[in-house]
Amino acid sequence: MFNVHRVELDWGGRKLTLETGKVARQADGAVIATYGETTVIATVVAAKQPKPGVDFLPLTVNYTEKYYAAGRIPGGYFKRERGPTEKDTLTSRLIDRPIRPLFADGWRCDTQVIVTVLSHDMENDPDIVAMVAASAALTLSGAPFMGPIGGARVGFSSENEYVLNPTIDEMKESKLDLVVAGTQDAVLMVESEAAELTEEIMLGAVMFGHRHFQPVIDAIISLAEKAAKEPREFAMPDTAAIEKEMLGIVEADLRKAYSIPKKAERQDAVAEAKKKVMAHFFPTGEDNPERPMQMVAGVFKDLEAKIVRWNILDTKKRIDGRDLVTVRPIVCEAPFLPRTHGSALFTRGETQAIVVATLGTGEDEQFIDALQGTYKEAFLLHYNFPPFSVGETGRIGAPGRREIGHGKLAWRAIRPILPSKEEFPYTIRVVSEITESNGSSSMATVCGTSLALMDAGVPLKRAIAGIAMGLIKEEERFAVLSDILGDEDHLGDMDFKVAGTEVGVTSLQMDIKIAGITEEIMKVALNQAKGGRMHILGEMAKALDHARAELGEHAPRIESFKIPTDKIREVIGTGGKVIREIVEKTGAKINIEDDGSVKVASANGESIRAAINWIKSITSEPEVGQIYEGKVVKVMDFGAFVNFFGARDGLVHISQLAQRRVQKVNDVVKEGDIVKVKLLGFDDRGKTRLSMKVVDQQTGEDLEGKQKAEGEQREAVGGE
Repeated sequence: MFNVHRVELDWGGRKLTLETGKVARQADGAVIATYGETTVIATVVAAKQPKPGVDFLPLTVNYTEKYYAAGRIPGGYFKRERGPTEKDTLTSRLIDRPIRPLFADGWRCDTQVIVTVLSHDMENDPDIVAMVAASAALTLSGAPFMGPIGGARVGFSSENEYVLNPTIDEMKESKLDLVVAGTQDAVLMVESEAAELTEEIMLGAVMFGHRHFQPVIDAIISLAEKAAKEPREFAMPDTAAIEKEMLGIVEADLRKAYSIPKKAERQDAVAEAKKKVMAHFFPTGEDNPERPMQMVAGVFKDLEAKIVRWNILDTKKRIDGRDLVTVRPIVCEAPFLPRTHGSALFTRGETQAIVVATLGTGEDEQFIDALQGTYKEAFLLHYNFPPFSVGETGRIGAPGRREIGHGKLAWRAIRPILPSKEEFPYTIRVVSEITESNGSSSMATVCGTSLALMDAGVPLKRAIAGIAMGLIKEEERFAVLSDILGDEDHLGDMDFKVAGTEVGVTSLQMDIKIAGITEEIMKVALNQAKGGRMHILGEMAKALDHARAELGEHAPRIESFKIPTDKIREVIGTGGKVIREIVEKTGAKINIEDDGSVKVASANGESIRAAINWIKSITSEPEVGQIYEGKVVKVMDFGAFVNFFGARDGLVHISQLAQRRVQKVNDVVKEGDIVKVKLLGFDDRGKTRLSMKVVDQQTGEDLEGKQKAEGEQREAVGGE
């Protein structure tokens, strides 16, 4: 019934198996990949004919983690997977980015890749397995995919050694989390987070991963030799004659347009050139079946790219007149907003971000429901890209794949330089509002986040900046561009983002639109990016070069201390009654961990002190000889009862009310008075004895202790 084919190999100390022919046989390509005991299924289906009017590659990649894969039921009210999680979206992008450049030019048939996690062993992250499975399924499908690709995760151990496909536990101790994908000859995609590693270590990690996924590519080829479908017939129309004719009409216009520095004016000039072309080829305004409007428009788009590329390679000058390494003008402001905890405005050329930092408590941490279990995240970074930032109208709604991907890139860049939870026990949320965009808004977010966090008083290890690099490559000639514009991104061959401090790299992301780039080009790009990063850090320092010593006026203060674990129940009370009362009456937020760690937060210092004193009064005992502030709760003929330590009351005998002889207690105190008392001790029946007369009621000074010290001083002088 089944015509099963499979290949196996030992990869990074674990067995990788690729199998086809048993499951999802109606798909164009279907592969089940198993690594360790993590299993995914990848399927590919390509439509038989392209839809009319489609002038782009309609490729979609959907990765889904099923909770049953880890023996879990989804958390929350609805007990089924409802929509893509952030991990689903990011992994879908991770797979999409290296496969997209490898489809044949002109392929316009709807193509869908679906990857589903079926089993998770809690050791091997499914994302790499998913990428390998998708590559294998595409190679078998018959679609014009110029693969296969391989992918790998690379770690960097405390012994400064590269680790291939580290387990989830090993990643917790790794200085690097780098995913690399590519073909046999070149690298196509890199995604990483690093603990301020050098450019040399990062480049070494990329090449290490590239070498070690070659056996996977060989295995996919071996499987394809047994089970691949016949290649789909596909021919690109010959447009050489149209391009030659078009060059004669608008070459000069396009060269002039792409020398205009301002984005809006440049776009208007390009639109005029396109109008001129369409009027030439379609004078009556009607479509020509032999030379359809869609084909002519596609040739014009390709010609735009060629003009930009020729200009840069021939003149070493960019669209806005810069040379290859110059960064656009930078203006920074911090703070930018009046009542936020921290804020910054970062402007680089025509790219701008308002970045706002907000500090919260443990109650504000984000709960993440993942295959590995539910955990809490204390650092959040959200990126918003409204349509007005590029002068357009558009949909406003839930964040899309682009917003999630760009936000995660900035999150990875910033996280390695954050203080530890012990040093700074706050939940941190950063929001980047992109208000203008002309290239590299994600790196503007990194720079703005650094400034906003320092403005909020977050003690970052160092300031951090990011820069986007581009590439123009024609045969053996190439040019690496620093701080690329949007047009240089769209019309170029590479988007290479590098973020880091003056010490090293914290994040590196690379996407290649051609068949891949070499180690030499990556080395040039990394070194050039380092120079640009240092320049940007210098410009940022003009606005703010270190974290503010104090938190903002409106930020919550957090005090941390520990209580005995056997006292936690008493502080919380039955059904949370006690802690709710403390919160209600003091106005402070309180978070108690299982190990007895207590965090008390409020923007008001008095609230914090009141809450701490209340909690300590429940969990500890008053100390003899210490001075406390209390409230007179009852007056008797023989003295006054004072509530001085949480719920604990003590007696100030009439003889201890004042230095003079007191006839009536009411002559000295009344109910409701706030007084300062010293704990003298406890009588035979355990009753608490307090004194007011040995304490200065204005300053709280211990008069008894002062007199004793003065007496000792007089004795010492007399002895001399």
